[in-house]
Amino acid sequence: MAAAGAEEEAAATTVEEEGRREGTRESEGECGDEGDSDSSADGEDEEKENEAEIQRLEEQLSINAFDYNCHLDLIKLLRQEGELVKLRRARQKMSELFPLTEEIWLDWLKDEIRMASESTDREKVYELFERAVKDYICPEIWLEYAQYSIGGIGEEGGIEKVRSIFERALTAVGLHVTKGTAIWEAYREFENAILETVQPAAGSIPSPEQQQPLCAQLEKIHTLFRRQLGLPLLDMEATYAEYEEWSEDPIPEAVIKNYKKALQQMEKSKPYEEALLVAETPKLAEYQAYIDFEMKAGDPARIQLIYERALAENCLVPDLWARYNQYLDRQLKVKELVLSAHDRAVRNCPWTVGLWNRYLLAMERHRVDHQIVSENFEKALNAGFIQATDYVEIWQAYLDYLRRRVDFTQDSSKELEELRSAFARAVEYLKQEVEERFSESGDPSCTIMQNWARIEARLCNNMQKARELWDSIMTKGNAKYANMWLEYYNLERAHGDTQHCRKALHRAVQCTSDYPEHVCEVLLSLERIEGTLEDWDAAVQKTENRLARVNEQRVKAAEKEAALVKQEEEKAEQRKQARAEKKASKKAKKMKPGDKRKVEDDDDGEWGQEEEEQPSKRHKGDGDSARAEEEVEDMEVETGLFGRSTPARPAASSKQKEKAAASRKEAPRVLHDSAKDNVTVFVSNLSYSMADPEVKLKELFESCGEVVEIRPIFSNRGTFRGYCYVEFVDEKSALQALGLDRRIVEGRPMFVSPCVDKNKNPDFKVFRYSTALEKHKLFISGLPFSCTKEELEEMCKAHGNVKDIRLVTNRAGKPKGLAYVEYENEAQASQAVLKMDGLTIKENVIKVAISNPPLRKFPDKPEAGRASQSMVPRQIYGARGKGRTQLSMVPRALQRQSNLVTKAENGMVQNSPATSSVATEEPKKMSNADFARMLLEK
Repeated sequence: MAAAGAEEEAAATTVEEEGRREGTRESEGECGDEGDSDSSADGEDEEKENEAEIQRLEEQLSINAFDYNCHLDLIKLLRQEGELVKLRRARQKMSELFPLTEEIWLDWLKDEIRMASESTDREKVYELFERAVKDYICPEIWLEYAQYSIGGIGEEGGIEKVRSIFERALTAVGLHVTKGTAIWEAYREFENAILETVQPAAGSIPSPEQQQPLCAQLEKIHTLFRRQLGLPLLDMEATYAEYEEWSEDPIPEAVIKNYKKALQQMEKSKPYEEALLVAETPKLAEYQAYIDFEMKAGDPARIQLIYERALAENCLVPDLWARYNQYLDRQLKVKELVLSAHDRAVRNCPWTVGLWNRYLLAMERHRVDHQIVSENFEKALNAGFIQATDYVEIWQAYLDYLRRRVDFTQDSSKELEELRSAFARAVEYLKQEVEERFSESGDPSCTIMQNWARIEARLCNNMQKARELWDSIMTKGNAKYANMWLEYYNLERAHGDTQHCRKALHRAVQCTSDYPEHVCEVLLSLERIEGTLEDWDAAVQKTENRLARVNEQRVKAAEKEAALVKQEEEKAEQRKQARAEKKASKKAKKMKPGDKRKVEDDDDGEWGQEEEEQPSKRHKGDGDSARAEEEVEDMEVETGLFGRSTPARPAASSKQKEKAAASRKEAPRVLHDSAKDNVTVFVSNLSYSMADPEVKLKELFESCGEVVEIRPIFSNRGTFRGYCYVEFVDEKSALQALGLDRRIVEGRPMFVSPCVDKNKNPDFKVFRYSTALEKHKLFISGLPFSCTKEELEEMCKAHGNVKDIRLVTNRAGKPKGLAYVEYENEAQASQAVLKMDGLTIKENVIKVAISNPPLRKFPDKPEAGRASQSMVPRQIYGARGKGRTQLSMVPRALQRQSNLVTKAENGMVQNSPATSSVATEEPKKMSNADFARMLLEK
């Protein structure tokens, strides 16, 4: 044993000497480089520029510490300049905010290893390795850790420490199909090196004292081989052949059986590994397929490893973190693994409130110290959520946690006071911090205050405090909503008294403006069950007076609206007449006296009738422009949704006029048969100067199927009007032709839409783009008109996988400085907003936001628009606040009546029997349906 110890010490000394010599050579190389740099004037200039850049980056990080790219640039410059102290500090700050990638950790570790000279420095490097292996599952870092630890085998317990690190590495990455083999081989090489130190000299027979450690060491190597052969790893066959060659004894049957089983498993995993090998970063779909495969097999260690591999390359995908954490929470339930994964999730995606909520639950589930939970909650508040409602959600999760800590059987406790203090702070925080940042309330319905009031009433038996809270809720603009009063009434009904219930309902009757009928009905129901005769009379009188005023206001509002509609119709008719007179006067001026009769004939002929037939079927404009107009109407300077500012038609040549006149005389008039709408498409936005549109379009549309007829539409002067009908033999061809929509024809985007008569189908809409909040899509404004799709894609793909880019153009196909960029998921889109908003592109400062267009409003007939108007739930706006296009020109009194359908969850009814029975001295009250019919008749 003494000889073995001496040989081990000698091996350690050799390793350390080699390390020192290597460090000396690197230091000499560095000194030489510095000497060359100092001797160069260009190097000095570059050094000054780098110092200025370092100062700028440090100032930027002092303003926004969460700028990931700024951290990377600063570390790169400091490493280049050799500023070791500043470099270490910069890396430390970044590691506190973000998990570091494998490349950053390896650079940091190699720098620290190079500078480590004493045993105390070695311990600091060990601590740094321990931090590195916790961020991600990285085989290269584990391998570097194990190899570095070999340099310390000369210290007391050095060999056991190396073995401990190797065993931990095998547990962490030993199952890695493609990179795990390197760890196993390094471990065996280390054990083989130890074996050489315990073997006797060549030709000598080992003594009994030497035989025991020799056999033990041989058994360690045998065990490593057998453990590795039982795992599905790359190049298993080579490992098996190596074991056969190394082992003097035959391989046991049990080992061969396990090897074959692992080989079969490897064959099943190989397609997924090959798919990852050829796929482009970030390989999210391939990893998801691999995860699904491993989930079916059900091996927890392999499932955990493939999740970790996927997250190493997709660390900014919140959904992937959420699925991984859910698996750990429900299946493994190992405290260290669960909390580590949750912590890394929120450090990678701090803007995702759902990950923070799950983290708080996991800490509570594993009974983490309350101080640590509170500290993590404070970190969540500083994470920079992108919506005001996210702050409400995180506060609610924390308040739920605090509430579960309270023992409500006691009248007073430290936990209860902390809960009340947190509720008060939450209300104040949402009022000041959130509203100031987002210019809107994240909690318009005061849900946090409502929960506070319920806890005070139900769990603390403190109705006085609950009433104070509800009074504050009502003063925040909620007194006009019936559902808020009914929530308060139900709380009083369950935990208060009848007198306060009556008082609340009387106030509700007076204040409610959206559903006064319903609160009147509830008040009468209360008095019918518990009230005296005096209470009943007072309630009846109050409800009658209130409903009479409400109906009077509704009638006045309806009359005013009808008058406005009539006024608009009269103005429209006057404009139409003015245009007709102007057009007639222009024709009269241009036409010769002898041509007057010809104009009259043309106006009564088939071309005039064909033109009158067209507008009801005209394509309703460019969807891109329409959508952009909804989101940024102040930026719309060119063509609108329904064809305003149409480009002037070029003057027809004399040949074109002669040809058009000849075609009118020769070609018989063909009326459009509405029965053939299903086999016909309407084509518009074509060039007015298109020669032979029938020939041109036939070549284009014959690729979709057999064309029966193409009917271009001409004006009275014989010029092509830019649209036509294309009729096919079968419906399938017509549907396929819709795929040619937006095809560029002679420099203009051609619009292809179904042939639908708008007079007969007023509800038909050609607008096809979503108007809901799209968290995975960006809306970019302020782009230079010269910006191309390729340039924009190159800029956007740095922040995630870009699925589609759409530049908004006008009807002529010219860019409008607007674009939509669709990412693979909302995390990438959120990251792009943070990085790109406010960037300067070709002297233009762009604005980037999550796409959240308001509801699309089509200018149909005014009456139909009022009757079918869909109402947006109150105070629910997008990430960019309330846009001007969300303003409604309908009086608020009528808006509240239109809201009956959308607020059915509050229990409202359109025509309450109890309410109608109250008004016995007046004519029958009009219901909402009556008002709707009255509006339609106007």
